Amino acid sequence: MEFGDVLAEGGWNMSLATVAVVIVVLALWALAAYGVWLWGPGIRRRTVWCPVFKMHAEVVAEQKEAQFKDSYAGLAVVDVRQCSLFHGDPPRCHKECLQSL
Repeated sequence: MEFGDVLAEGGWNMSLATVAVVIVVLALWALAAYGVWLWGPGIRRRTVWCPVFKMHAEVVAEQKEAQFKDSYAGLAVVDVRQCSLFHGDPPRCHKECLQSL
């Protein structure tokens, strides 16, 4: 059986279909990985209402998996790394900010 015979029997069409399926599966995996990276655990910038200063603040918060502490297994903010209200100084209102995040 030569290469030309395989093409005559539809082998080329089957190869194209296989390549297309592999490309679609890889694209779906890439989309899932992007979703986890975008909405998953990590350090994220967020805008919150600060209960101490009674104004909006930009914070950099660290999110981790909640480990079933809450009623759902979502993400929980465990630390506030930076706050726009303190202009570069370490935040001093961790507990209040964590409750509003």
